[in-house]
Amino acid sequence: MKISTSLYFDRSTEQLGTVQSKMAKTQEQLSTGLNVVKPSDEPDKAALITRLESQLARQVGFQNTLKAANVRLTAEEAALNGSSEVLYRVKELSVQAGNDTLNAQDRHSIALELKTLKAQLLSLANSQDSNGNYLFSGGKAAVPAFQADTIGNIQYQGDQSRMQVNIGDNRRLSLNMPGSDAYVRVLRDNGKGAKQGVDFFQSIDDLINGVEAGNKLDIQRGITEADVMQNGISTALGQVGADLSVIDMQNSVLDQLVLRIKSTKSDVQDLDYTDAITRMNKDQLALEAAQSSFAKISKLSLFNYIN
Repeated sequence: MKISTSLYFDRSTEQLGTVQSKMAKTQEQLSTGLNVVKPSDEPDKAALITRLESQLARQVGFQNTLKAANVRLTAEEAALNGSSEVLYRVKELSVQAGNDTLNAQDRHSIALELKTLKAQLLSLANSQDSNGNYLFSGGKAAVPAFQADTIGNIQYQGDQSRMQVNIGDNRRLSLNMPGSDAYVRVLRDNGKGAKQGVDFFQSIDDLINGVEAGNKLDIQRGITEADVMQNGISTALGQVGADLSVIDMQNSVLDQLVLRIKSTKSDVQDLDYTDAITRMNKDQLALEAAQSSFAKISKLSLFNYIN
């Protein structure tokens, strides 16, 4: 192989360019703190990072869904707790109204308070979330759960739909509870040996009318039906409580999963500063040595030895 001045300069320039390129890459890594700055640096690692980022975004989405579900279910729990407390007061007043020592004026006063409690129950049953959606209307979130019909009877206007949301790769959760599952109908003897269903608020209206009239049979029936309605509220509370427990457990699972994904991503993507600085110093030394040797050798010539 014939070594010429041109070849030597070309090889030296190529070597210096390679070392400078490596230094530039290391400097870019140090400035960004990333081991893989561009996909072209390490395509396999870049692809893995993209997959990890996609998984991370998915899990974070599940976490956001859980936050929204927790807010809604907490609102449902508060409404049901309030309804349970009101029903306890309804039963207390009903028992009091059945006392033989009360006169018509006393029962009228009790009936007035019962009407107020009924209005409070209706307000709780028509509770809304922060977006203005009715909590207990099923799939008809824009419609109040309980409204008066054409003759003034308050009936359930929602449906039985339960909105399911994804809270994990293989986990779903009901976001709502139909009002008819919480504010249950009661079964009443129709006087002909058969049972008929009576709406939640109709039962309370019948109790109020019984108190106003001093009808002990209606009052006693109202007390019994209030127990049934109370059980319905308690069952609904139990379901909401179970769903809130699921949210807590799933949040814990997702927190651990997100932490693992972030840790794996960090191992692949984040720069080892000790290693990078060591490489930087090594490349800097190699560059200085190459530049020094090139400067000295490039000055050599046979003419320097001919006198």
